[in-house]
Amino acid sequence: MHYLLFYEFGDDYLSRRGEFRNAHLDLAWKASERGELVLGGALANPIDGAVVLFKGDSPEVAERFAKADPYVSNGIVKRWHVREWTTVAGENATTPVRTNDATSAQPGLPAQ
Repeated sequence: MHYLLFYEFGDDYLSRRGEFRNAHLDLAWKASERGELVLGGALANPIDGAVVLFKGDSPEVAERFAKADPYVSNGIVKRWHVREWTTVAGENATTPVRTNDATSAQPGLPAQ
């Protein structure tokens, strides 16, 4: 399953991220090497948050990352939350639905 980790940055994010960036990126790349973190990065225009895509059996994979992230523990991320994401199209979709399957119910959604 896929999980999205949403970060909301504090007002001082840009001025403070430098001192924690290497530790944050080290954590991210290690999670990627384990196959947990798929993609991640800051939102642009404005730079007020970030989104990180995880793959795992439960939201715990994303929650564990956030709790260990120096951006979070040092307060430059003021809020974060995790949402399950039902991915249905694309090479890495965890619940692929093809055209012939479009009338069947998807997990968590009613049949159409």
